[in-house]
Amino acid sequence: MARHKKERALRGRAGRMQGGRGSGRASSGQVRLWGRHAVEAALKNPERQHHKLWAVREALETLDGELPEGFPVEYAQAADLARHVTKDTPHQGLVLECAPLEDIHLEDVLGAGADRPLVILDQVTDPHNVGAILRSAAAFGAAAIVTQDRHAPPESGVVAKSASGALETVPWVRVVNLSRALDEIAEAGYWRIGMAGEAEATFAEALPAGPIALVMGAEGEGMRQNIKAHCDSIARLPISSSIESLNVSNAAAIALYAIATRAS
Repeated sequence: MARHKKERALRGRAGRMQGGRGSGRASSGQVRLWGRHAVEAALKNPERQHHKLWAVREALETLDGELPEGFPVEYAQAADLARHVTKDTPHQGLVLECAPLEDIHLEDVLGAGADRPLVILDQVTDPHNVGAILRSAAAFGAAAIVTQDRHAPPESGVVAKSASGALETVPWVRVVNLSRALDEIAEAGYWRIGMAGEAEATFAEALPAGPIALVMGAEGEGMRQNIKAHCDSIARLPISSSIESLNVSNAAAIALYAIATRAS
């Protein structure tokens, strides 16, 4: 059992807290998470319903906190854990089986404050990119990410590993109609800035004071035309002409940094 010098308990008993910050993940059945940061964050999340932890003893000792008494742990060798995850998965000796997080609705995250942007993803389907964007959202204080349910990856171990714990802390809102969600976001007082490489204005020029909804499209195709039409302005990052574009997760991180450091 992992211990910390302050004996801070991992709060991961089976069961969810009511009224907490859940996230819609479009997952059914069980979810398997792996890697120290993803597993540790999930164990500390009181909104998670946990079922079983497979662990190498040495890896369990690296966790920050103490598992509740009676928590279901099955000890195994690192090679044995490979059968619980996809091929060549970097599980770091920890695999957690749990239930998906509860859905969260758009109205629950609107109005978080002028300094807490929303990140809207239009058909960004790569789980590594979504996980990396969650990580940047956590780093720069974004209120939530918003995706269309049919065109986004489900909650998964790949997303969680790429998010490095942020899957448990950043609300992930899934909506049926992204255009309608952008209308609701505008009504709540957010300025919707769509990111596109062909835009004339730079992001700094388009960045106003007040709440920001950052709208990012998929790599290659970019934002759909209907989503562009629901933005208040379109902007680009001033990158060198020697490179065509940035990875969507890198672009999101730069834009979120610019929002976090803008002059008041």
